[in-house]
Amino acid sequence: MNNLLASLKPYPMEELNRIKSQLKREGKKIYDFGTGDPKEPTADFIVETLKNSIPEVSQYPSVSGRKDLREAISKWFFKRFNVKLDPDKEIIPSNGSKEAIFHFPLVFIDPEEEKKKVLFGTPAYPVYERGTLFANGIPVAVKLREEESFLLRLDKLPKSLLEETKIVWINYPHNPTGATADKSYFEDIYNICREYNIILCSDECYTEIYFDEKDKPISALNVGYKNVVVFHSLSKRSGLTGYRTGFIAGDKDIILKYKKYRASFGVATPDFIQQVAREAWLDERHVEERREIFRKKRDKFLKFLNELKLEFLYPKATFYIWIKTPKGISSKEYIKALLKYGIVVSPGENFCSGLEIKEDSCKSDYFRVALVPTLEEIDEAIKIWKKAHMEITNS
Repeated sequence: MNNLLASLKPYPMEELNRIKSQLKREGKKIYDFGTGDPKEPTADFIVETLKNSIPEVSQYPSVSGRKDLREAISKWFFKRFNVKLDPDKEIIPSNGSKEAIFHFPLVFIDPEEEKKKVLFGTPAYPVYERGTLFANGIPVAVKLREEESFLLRLDKLPKSLLEETKIVWINYPHNPTGATADKSYFEDIYNICREYNIILCSDECYTEIYFDEKDKPISALNVGYKNVVVFHSLSKRSGLTGYRTGFIAGDKDIILKYKKYRASFGVATPDFIQQVAREAWLDERHVEERREIFRKKRDKFLKFLNELKLEFLYPKATFYIWIKTPKGISSKEYIKALLKYGIVVSPGENFCSGLEIKEDSCKSDYFRVALVPTLEEIDEAIKIWKKAHMEITNS
């Protein structure tokens, strides 16, 4: 077995699946706020497009993807961010964002170079670190602090570290905290990356889940182009988590090089999925409808959290809420107690890096709630959670 795999902690979502399987065997009804996989039905026009796109003869797709898909993405990106992208040189379709994020360091990290460190904030999506490790790069987890609004601050890092850094990963709106960043933040981090010749990779999978026009997230490409690459997905925007479709876009020198080597990974998106993706990128109505559902879920849950007097980071975007455990109770105790009632949440430790675990510094007072159950299920869960909370805090 690959020693690297053996050294990694279990992938967090797989651990949640194990816990849910155990609860099912015990006959408990599960209220799953753990995995970020919403239950809203796929839009009818998407399902119809899929049915009509399945070919009689199946053939290999190309890494470059369908031209009409790349043109649809370019059109959407300009309409959404007012940034023009060349559909032939600055866009690559991907199988969602996870595989593209994981494979990116394999192309751009040279283990023989001194400049092989990859920076990312923690808590974080685990794939930034794992992709770096498999590429024989050196991951550097930078602690994101509540008092700094959970922003990755390169200006507070040593010059010597930045000189050895090849890639910086940012993710705003942020998973797991729901934190957002304004234009001045993007400008600051872009300028630092330009100064040190660092590739700025921006995971922008949650830009379309927001609740107020004044809080509408921007793209890293709004502030700069050179050495900037952005990663987008239809998983959250359109609820197509199981379809696995997204794109990578940005600096054409990086995009063309990445496209050349992606052929080795076998990640070309099936043609019928690309046809679905094209129609999804061209339609905003279904996105607006989903956004309104998440707003209702968020507002309902925030009212509940305020009733319990639980502290949380106010979510301007994403469908996540980053919640602090009640004082006097460890997060592990609180989360374990909730499980007895069938309520599943993600512990903050799930988003620690492997480096923190090895150093035994992976501690968190927070847990993440993903607003994926239906509105009706949330109503049920809130009633049960209130009862559970009273028993936990009074015991």
